[in-house]
Amino acid sequence: MRREGRRHYELMVWQQAMRLVKHVYEVTRVFPAEEKFGLISQMRRAAISVPSNIAEGAARQSNKEFIQFLIIARGSLSELDTRFLLAKDLVFTLEQPDLENQIDRAFALLGGLLNALQNEGKS
Repeated sequence: MRREGRRHYELMVWQQAMRLVKHVYEVTRVFPAEEKFGLISQMRRAAISVPSNIAEGAARQSNKEFIQFLIIARGSLSELDTRFLLAKDLVFTLEQPDLENQIDRAFALLGGLLNALQNEGKS
């Protein structure tokens, strides 16, 4: 159930990040069991951090604060991207073009929103 007045629900970047989290959980289900407290946990936490920081930033009072949380979300997305590349190198997963595309899309949407908010402050 969606609650009225939750600004982040309307943001395409938050919606994309939520899809990304679900996909990360699907992909990491097949990782070796010994990675449960290692790479699996790290990838999932990084993925969850992206929409969480977008939501928290959207709830803040100023665009300056929102921008700061979007930058944190972008950092978490970079962590996820790095860990995903490592998982591929370690052959814990095969090529995952859909996940890679979702990461790229989230980066693009985050960048677009950051640019829009930063340019808004310059006007």
